[in-house]
Parts: sequence; C-alpha cells; structure tokens
Amino acid sequence: MQINHPGRVVQRDTGSRALAPSAVPVRVGSLSRLFAAPVPMTEDDIHEIIERFATTAALAEESGFAGVQIHAAHGYLLAQFLSPLVNVREDRRGGSLRGRARLLLEVVTAVRARVSAGFGIAVKLNSADFQRGGFDLHDARQVIDWLSDSVDFVELSGGSVESLATAGHPADGRTLEREAYFLELAGELVEHAWVPLMLTGGIRRGRVAQDVLARGFSLVGVATALAQQPDAPRRWLAGQDAEVEPPCTLARSEPLRAAAVQASITARIHDLSRDRPERSVPPLAALVLDQYRRSRAIRRHRRVGAPSP
Repeated sequence: MQINHPGRVVQRDTGSRALAPSAVPVRVGSLSRLFAAPVPMTEDDIHEIIERFATTAALAEESGFAGVQIHAAHGYLLAQFLSPLVNVREDRRGGSLRGRARLLLEVVTAVRARVSAGFGIAVKLNSADFQRGGFDLHDARQVIDWLSDSVDFVELSGGSVESLATAGHPADGRTLEREAYFLELAGELVEHAWVPLMLTGGIRRGRVAQDVLARGFSLVGVATALAQQPDAPRRWLAGQDAEVEPPCTLARSEPLRAAAVQASITARIHDLSRDRPERSVPPLAALVLDQYRRSRAIRRHRRVGAPSP
C-alpha cells in the first residue's frame, strides 16, 4: 500500500491547510490560484506527520498488506522537503541534502519500528525533479545510499505538478523518450545502488519492460498500462506486444493534458472496480467526470466537517 502526504499540493476549495516545509507556493501558471497558500510546518507538525506515517503502516500490516511504499516523489510533502526549491528552511531540516532528507529518513525509521521484521518497506523517489536547481540525480544517488539498509527497494520516477515530467513535459527542457520516460537518467543510478531499484514512468510494452530489466533494474512499474489494459502482462508473455495507447494526446495545455491523463486513468480504475473493463471514456470527458466526482466529494467533506490535516 502506498502511503503519502500531499504537503502544499492541496487545492484551495477543500478548505484544508496546505502544510509544507516553507511558504513557497505551487507555481503552475494560471492554475496556481487553485492551490492553497502553504503553511510552514512546525516541529510539532513534523512529529505528528511522522507518527501518522508509522500508524498508517502499522494499520496496513494489521489489515493484511505485505508492505507499504512511502511516497517521496512527484512534489508531495516528503519530496518538498528534499527539494532546495521548496525547502528553504534555516533549521536542521533545511540547507544541506542531509538536512532536507532528514524527514524522509525519520519516517522510514519510524515505520520500521512499528511493523514486523518481515513486513516490506519501499520508498518512491524522484530520479530528478526536472526543475533547474531542484532535486537532481546526484541527490537521488546519495539518498538511495542512505536508504539502502532500511528499505527493500526504491522505486524511481520523476517530476511534480510543476514540472509535469510524468506526462512527458519536463520543465528543465530535457528530452524524454515516449516510453520509459526516466530510463536514460535513472539508469545511471543502477550501477551505484546497493538496494534493488524499480523504474516507472510511461512503460506500455513488454519489450520496453524487458529493456528496463536488462539495464539492471529489479522491478518495472506498469500502472498506466494495467489501468488501460488489465491483461497486458498476460498478452506480453504470450508474445502480443501491442502498445497500450497513451490516455491523452489532445489537450494543447500541458497542465490540462496532465490532468486529463490522470482523470482517464482514474476513470478506468473506477470502471474496473465495477466490472466494466471494456468501457472507454475519452480523456477530456474523463476530466469533466472526475471534476464532477470531486465536487460531490468536497460537498460531503464540508457537510461532515472533517478536521484539518
């Protein structure tokens, strides 16, 4: 089970506090106004978050999960602490990479202390933020080294809501391949890692998955392929290597396209849970449907009066 805290990536209309390492707002052009102003975290806030990660992991084990993955990528809270562009704190949790990585390492330690020895712990980490001056390949290599004795594997991805590298549009101008977005960059980490590595990001064909394994990765993430075609691995093993179509190529706006990609995948997962695997919703229609579901959820949230995070 993947466990995560969004940090400053909280939309304003939820009415929730956007906790963050520093008061650095989300910058996504005209969509920036949708996000709440970030509130710098106090030490009490930080200790509470660490406890929540540990408690969630313990509950996951009690519920029958075999392990948890701690999300420290894609510009969410733990990635925000890692990024020098977002974390401008002047205390022991900012400054050097060691200071910026302190929260992630403490979360991993706290989770390990609350679960059994055989319970799996992984971390999802950016190979890079794809923003100039942000968390980069050198930083990733060092953090992986620090994690090596504490986790079972590290999954490598990249980007954030600001850089959109996961949709193939890195903010720093790097060219990404249409599939296996992060293979060229993350592949540089394999030979130096003492812990098994997993690669994710745009992998939609069995042949590409095999290429990733051949580069030395132990695991391959194919979530989008599975959402679009749940029997994709069976087809790949049978030699049917037809590419799973990407969810969206229509929207001109990069943020809109990224939102449509996510909405399309979400719609597929909703349909799969209702045993409707063959239904296909166009990406932009999926985005409209997703916004409708979201507005209903926010209305329920407000009626209940849920406490702030």
